[in-house]
Amino acid sequence: MPLQKVEKIWMDGKLVNWDDANVHILTHTLHYGSGVFEGIRAYATSQGPAIFRLADHIHRLFNSAKVYLIDIPYTEDELVEAVKETVRVNGVESCYIRPLVYLGYGEMGLNPLPCPVNVSIAVWPWGTYLGDEGLRHGVRCKISSWTRHDPNAMPVAAKGTGMYANSSMAKVEALKSGYDEAILLSPQGYISECTGENLLIVKNGRIIKIPNAAGALEGLTQNSVITIARDLGYEVVEENLLRTDLYLADEAFLTGTAAEVVPIRSVDDREIGEPGPITKAIQETYFATVRGEVDQYKDWLDIV
Repeated sequence: MPLQKVEKIWMDGKLVNWDDANVHILTHTLHYGSGVFEGIRAYATSQGPAIFRLADHIHRLFNSAKVYLIDIPYTEDELVEAVKETVRVNGVESCYIRPLVYLGYGEMGLNPLPCPVNVSIAVWPWGTYLGDEGLRHGVRCKISSWTRHDPNAMPVAAKGTGMYANSSMAKVEALKSGYDEAILLSPQGYISECTGENLLIVKNGRIIKIPNAAGALEGLTQNSVITIARDLGYEVVEENLLRTDLYLADEAFLTGTAAEVVPIRSVDDREIGEPGPITKAIQETYFATVRGEVDQYKDWLDIV
């Protein structure tokens, strides 16, 4: 999905023109992938643009940096305000927001500790990540031949830049095989997550969440969806899942900031079918929530 330019990008405390937001070719993170980032969305509401769970996303960014032993040279509150400023100055009603903490120019080699720490925030209009058709009727998934990181090889609790090479390999494999998305297994053979989304299934009226110990990132959209589901009266439990549990699910869906809430219609050509009633109820409430139409969840929104 091509990028749509806006006016300004926030870089180390200054707003710079989109075309001038450049880094040196010897930027450390470009070579070794040791940076952290977040994906956040702002939505158009009756009160103006509203950023969904902004403080929680920035807090997770700091947690990721802690895992990587990266000291962010700003406070959480300062970056919250910087995100709001970047959305405001670009005049966008709805957008995707990408804070990035990266190790900059001045050091090379595998020791990242002496490197300068840089921070940028970019925003741009971005539509439905997995397509409008997928949003309405569900996406076709395949179990990837690529395994999700072992948590003792890479810190799966952190949203690290270089870690997503694993997801990209799985995504390309799925697309070239004619599917919309890939599902990765943990090294132990349990369902872990998709390339950039969490995964939940519905079986016998219960919603089943995958444990974090299976290697999935702790998703804020997933957390929101679970809260919504329980408030709608659905039981949510946590269990390890095998690939056959997906094949035999009554319903299944993905959650993520970019993807939002997307039904799964098949896995490895085993049909789950059109979106079911629980998926549709959650999806409908979620989209009403981010548009500021549900009073119960308005504290999740930061009006710009």
